[in-house]
Amino acid sequence: MQPLQFLVPLDALEAVGPVLKYVILGLVLANMLTRVLAHRTHVRQAKEGDGDESLSRYLPHTVTTLLLVLASFAFMILEPHGGMVLSVLVLGVFLADFFEFESRCVEARSKSLELERPKSAVVGSVLVLMYAAYQSLFFLIADYWNAII
Repeated sequence: MQPLQFLVPLDALEAVGPVLKYVILGLVLANMLTRVLAHRTHVRQAKEGDGDESLSRYLPHTVTTLLLVLASFAFMILEPHGGMVLSVLVLGVFLADFFEFESRCVEARSKSLELERPKSAVVGSVLVLMYAAYQSLFFLIADYWNAII
């Protein structure tokens, strides 16, 4: 008996296991796209409104971030090492998104500052994209990798 069998349906998770890597890669790309759209929305909200009360979290970006966190945790059950690395990177992006939104609120409150791009979250997303691409598209470089290593 598995200790997590009552909390996580392991058989169902193993059934989607081969596709989960590609789902995570798609979620990373969707998250990056929604980050761009969220920044555009925040800039528009800051220009139209007054102060940080006019800014609101962009719901599609929040949803893709949460789905990415949950998918990386599910990947950790299937592949512990790769899933742990991916989960740490994804949680880093989650925290960066949280603090980037708070800094956008501070910038909106101060009329002299212009809203900056979420630099730390973008860098974290690029790292997550590179690792997710490595995990899901490894078969493309496997021959070269095995020749060197």
